[in-house]
Amino acid sequence: MPGKRNMKKKFWISVALLLAAVLSAACAAVPPAETPQPAVTAKVIFTDALGHEVSLPALQKAACCMGSFADVWQLAGGTVIGATQDAFEDGILESSDAITDLGSLKTPSSETLLALRPDVVFLSANLPGHVELYDVLQGAGISTAYFDVENFADYLTMLKTCTQVTGREDLFEKYGVQVQQRVDQAIERGQGKASPSVLLLRAYSGGVKAKGSDNMTGAMLSDLGCRNIADSEESLLEDLSMEKILQEDPDFIFVVTMGSSQDKALEALKEQLESNPAWNTLRAVREKRYVLLPKELFQNKPNARWGESYEILADTLYGK
Repeated sequence: MPGKRNMKKKFWISVALLLAAVLSAACAAVPPAETPQPAVTAKVIFTDALGHEVSLPALQKAACCMGSFADVWQLAGGTVIGATQDAFEDGILESSDAITDLGSLKTPSSETLLALRPDVVFLSANLPGHVELYDVLQGAGISTAYFDVENFADYLTMLKTCTQVTGREDLFEKYGVQVQQRVDQAIERGQGKASPSVLLLRAYSGGVKAKGSDNMTGAMLSDLGCRNIADSEESLLEDLSMEKILQEDPDFIFVVTMGSSQDKALEALKEQLESNPAWNTLRAVREKRYVLLPKELFQNKPNARWGESYEILADTLYGK
């Protein structure tokens, strides 16, 4: 029976070859064992307002040591896990167990921040109590980013950075580019027209100060083509002289209140200026161009509502 034995031998040789081919293919499909590699996370690198190089991975949980910064971070799609008291007082955030109170705006609690251990802390470059936190937080391995937001361009810079960190460029389009269009349209309304003279006053419970163009509302008025009398009469910044105001007799007088009590701020305004009989002789007062501006749009940073702020001023200066 040599023929049958040869046939069986060939059959088993064929089976063996087939199994070898299958095993070879299976081995090829499984990569050789390697040391696991960490997931690659894209980082956003930028220089903050104090000149520090900041490197942040995407989608951070942030502590915000200013209410307006918490607002910007949320507009950018970020998550706020800690904020200073002004964020709650101004209605930007609602108190909840998910958001830790970091204490006062000017002096956030370093102990609370260290215990919270956020991925990043957003701080103001203009507040000494914030600047002092840098070494403490860096020493604890907590990332920091300082911003200086005084005008609309500053807001766009911060929003752009935050949307890059969160990966939400669509939100920069919505809350940056589209708002920019409204701002530009408001500014265009003053082009080619005579420059109105303005007096900008900031009232608080302790008194009243004239403000130049180096602040948020002053910058908006400048963008809209106004001549701020305090820019040329710098003595008004130190001494709010009725004589100087009467001499300049501005076309418009704008008032912004600050502090927790608007009533006390307006009382101080009345005592310091409005009680003077000469006040009612000013053209702006006689012709009802003496305007109290809403605090939420002209003392607090308006952020997504910058366009609305500019439009209110443009309507007052140039008509609707």
